[in-house]
Amino acid sequence: MKITRCESNPIVTPGLYDWRKATVFNPAVIIENDKFYMIERTAGSLDPFQCFFGLLESEDGVNFRHVLDKPVIHPEQFGFPYGSIQDPRVVKIDDTFYMNYALRPCSMSYYPTGVGIPNNAKPEYPNGWGKPEDWLTRSSIATSKDLINWEFLCDTTPLEINDRDNILFPEKIGGRYALLRRPEEYIGEAYGTEKPAMWISYSDNLIDWDAPILLAVPEADWEYKKIGGSTPPIKTDKGWLTLYHGVGEDHVYRVGAMLLDLEHPEKIVARAPGFIMEPETYYEKFGLFIPNVVFPTANVVKDGLLYIYYGCTDTAICLATVPLDELVDYIIAESEGK
Repeated sequence: MKITRCESNPIVTPGLYDWRKATVFNPAVIIENDKFYMIERTAGSLDPFQCFFGLLESEDGVNFRHVLDKPVIHPEQFGFPYGSIQDPRVVKIDDTFYMNYALRPCSMSYYPTGVGIPNNAKPEYPNGWGKPEDWLTRSSIATSKDLINWEFLCDTTPLEINDRDNILFPEKIGGRYALLRRPEEYIGEAYGTEKPAMWISYSDNLIDWDAPILLAVPEADWEYKKIGGSTPPIKTDKGWLTLYHGVGEDHVYRVGAMLLDLEHPEKIVARAPGFIMEPETYYEKFGLFIPNVVFPTANVVKDGLLYIYYGCTDTAICLATVPLDELVDYIIAESEGK
């Protein structure tokens, strides 16, 4: 499968403002009024590693500029002055933007090793912050009418577990909202998976969610450690195109693709057994934070072309493109050839 990397990669890099001088990565992107809008995850330092969301815009999906010189979301506005807000995914349903995000009530400090997961430490915070539960990652939804002013809507997962990669489908299905999830603690015989896997939940109101249904588990060597949803599903005539990430025993982050049933997305229509992207370029293999990472968190379609936005090595933001129909046909052909 030929995925074309943008010649301008990385298209968004750290710097310019204090709140994004250390790193930018894992963005949300949406097209509105024929313009590309990006919500970037940023950090001003690694000690502590407190993350914010900035807003950028672009006419061509490649050259982005900031809409504001300050974050559109600081974790303090949701009640967590020392927290870190992470990995936005955005969809628009009717006239409202819905943003999934992960949030840790207290920010850790990280010390990159250059060879894998960085070392970390838990800083001491005043006023009672730093309790054991403050280091767990929760997932939530915020809403906006203009992509600038955001309001907290709800938590989508239990607060006592680490449940990330929560991603809303961009429309109701059978009159209900659908949500991808990746609860790290849902492993073992009782859950039907031995590794962190992809789950799906449904809701009538975005507040109360049904018990999650196991959707997909790690199968191949390249996803040996875990898998999780990457980008908001794209509706096609052959199913919901769903990109996901897998982490191998070598701790390399790669990208897989599957198609989910249009009316019952808890059913997989096709799943390519191999990855469609892996770290290849220098900026995907070496970076400030974690090496060997391609991590898509956004995709949009324009003129039949799928734009895939991804974080590379938790350091910068990149873009790759592929004709949508070609990718869908590839997934089906590869799945049938298993």
